[in-house]
Amino acid sequence: MSESTVDAWIEKLAEARKTAMRFSPGDAGPKTRQDAYRIQQGVVHALGPVAGFKTARQGSAPPIMAPIFAADTITSGDEAEVGDLLGVELEIGFRIVRDLPGDMAKMTAAQLIPYLKPVVVIELVDTRLAGHLAEDPVSKLADNQINAGLVIGETAEKWDGTDFGDVEARMQAGDDQLITGMASVPGGSALETVAALARQIGTHCGGLQKGQIVITGSLHPLTYYPAGTEVLGSIQSIGSVGVSLNGPPKKAA
Repeated sequence: MSESTVDAWIEKLAEARKTAMRFSPGDAGPKTRQDAYRIQQGVVHALGPVAGFKTARQGSAPPIMAPIFAADTITSGDEAEVGDLLGVELEIGFRIVRDLPGDMAKMTAAQLIPYLKPVVVIELVDTRLAGHLAEDPVSKLADNQINAGLVIGETAEKWDGTDFGDVEARMQAGDDQLITGMASVPGGSALETVAALARQIGTHCGGLQKGQIVITGSLHPLTYYPAGTEVLGSIQSIGSVGVSLNGPPKKAA
């Protein structure tokens, strides 16, 4: 992907986030993850602080990673801005509570435990893209894996380091019950998902920093809702989280 095309994507994605207007890139999309990460880095440089990262393991391939902007992060009980529809996903997150070591290339999940606290979150999902590339996996990755924000719920302050695989959870959006019992964490281990990201991320988009939150994948299928929807979720042993899909977002404290 040429530098000029990368720069064009960065400019268009940054503008789309500022204006809430989607853009159609035609056929000139990123072809590789490296292209997507160059675009992510440029948009972060243009728009400012990162509050965390979303990540997912995909078999033997390196995990995908995407920054979450501080400007798109709100606290449980606040309102989230909605265009036509907004996607919601209940997830286990981990807040980084201590400065991480400089070299994490060989860090294990167990070694990460003292640096983390589990937190229940709702990821907000929307795209900045229009046209056929809106469904292209690499283009979606360039668009921060279509992250639109993060709602931060309660933290498990007394967590003993036990991993999360299958969890008891509830998730309700309007009249829909999205989870009503046991749910499986993507990949089977929330801690290993964070560790895989830590081993890979390096300095991408500033790297992992104290105070950030890493989210580990949805406990249910992504579902979209209109303005006016109340969303409530909970994960046993961590806590609860909620958001109103109504008005303008507020920054977390």
